[in-house]
Amino acid sequence: MKTDNLRQQLRRTLRRDLWITLVPTLLIIGIAFTITLYFVKPAPPKTLVLAVAQDEGGFRYFARRYQQFLAQHGVTLELRPTKGSVTSLGLLADPNSGVDVAFVQSGAVNEVKDARIVSLGSLSYVPLWVFYRGEPLEDVRGLKGRRIAVGDAESGTRALALTLLKANGAEQAPTELLPLGRDEAVEQLKQGGVDAVFLVSPAEAPAIQKLTAAPGVRLLSFARAEAYARKYTYLSKLVLPRGVFDLAADLPERDVVLVAPTANLVARDTLHPALAYLLLRAASDVHGSAGLLDRTGEFPAPLETGFPLSSEAERYYEAGVPLLQRYLPFWAANLVDRLWVMLVPILAVVIPLGRAVPAIFLWRVRSRIFRWYARLKEIEIQLDEKPGRDKLEDMLRRLEEAERAVNQIPVPLAYAENLYFFREHIDVVRRRLARGLAEAPPEPQSPDAPPGAPVPSVPGAH
Repeated sequence: MKTDNLRQQLRRTLRRDLWITLVPTLLIIGIAFTITLYFVKPAPPKTLVLAVAQDEGGFRYFARRYQQFLAQHGVTLELRPTKGSVTSLGLLADPNSGVDVAFVQSGAVNEVKDARIVSLGSLSYVPLWVFYRGEPLEDVRGLKGRRIAVGDAESGTRALALTLLKANGAEQAPTELLPLGRDEAVEQLKQGGVDAVFLVSPAEAPAIQKLTAAPGVRLLSFARAEAYARKYTYLSKLVLPRGVFDLAADLPERDVVLVAPTANLVARDTLHPALAYLLLRAASDVHGSAGLLDRTGEFPAPLETGFPLSSEAERYYEAGVPLLQRYLPFWAANLVDRLWVMLVPILAVVIPLGRAVPAIFLWRVRSRIFRWYARLKEIEIQLDEKPGRDKLEDMLRRLEEAERAVNQIPVPLAYAENLYFFREHIDVVRRRLARGLAEAPPEPQSPDAPPGAPVPSVPGAH
């Protein structure tokens, strides 16, 4: 029965020690993981929505290439058709529109400004083409008083055309500015319904090359292109080489100086970083090769767009593709990137605490035994004072009480050696007490003591 009670007491004590040791440890680990989860990025969405102007800058073609690239990495790119860059930016600025990214033309930022929009970079040059009928002109100021197709009301083409016409004072009556779409404007120019057309399109577009060869239609070469590029920093001066469209037909028949905004990829500042890097990889894949006006590797580039460059884009242009995405599939790289953050509490908290818990538990077990060493030390100090027999016997009694008390301490078998070490130390002190009693003179017998009463002996002394 006594053995069973001791076992029950041992189990209760061990459970209490474990809880006292583990609860603070688990609490610290929980706090560490909670703090870490606050900084862990959620998984990127599987779908992105891209706003695309249908008749502007070759954006439709680019959008299809992006769809193919993202689909290879398990991300669906949905296209949201718009009337132009201004509309696309408006949707991007509206948090309820569902649009995540947009292709826009540089310069359209003057129409829509929002601090929540960031740039992922410029993708290509999209020159401004001014086709016209009549006598040769050197600049858009020669178009004053004519019928000019400047694009839809919300297009980036119209915004750029109005900027240049106003700068030259050519937008006022009797000039007629007609909000015609690209196809209708081209057809009207061929038929003579309009005198000039403003188009923003890549040099590779078939419509541009066909219009260059159309009879009676001229392509404007900007004599003051450098001035426009200096005044409007989002414009660049480009030269379209003679014969680049058709060497046999010598089209164009001379070098043509153009001004060109850039096609840009912009996004909401809430875009998931992993998707931002994936879009930048798509941009490098789609726009990295050479074109009629672009050099290999010239795009994408962190050019001026009117919006601040995102932090992901800054790192991408400085260091390239993140390390994990270079060697792992997109989903695996993202998973490892998110789990990597979770290693922080494991390395910084769990591992040290995992080593500390056994030590703390051992300290609690030993502490029940070690505090009795104060009794041993007290007895040893008193022994050095050469006490009399009465004190020696009192010290012996206290020593035996300490031994009995320690024997009742519940100790796991793994730590039982501490108990036996203490008992060995008790024996050392007991032997000293025995020698002290053996050397101490006998106390005078009390008058009431019977003759021949025995002198107390020390148990265990030899």
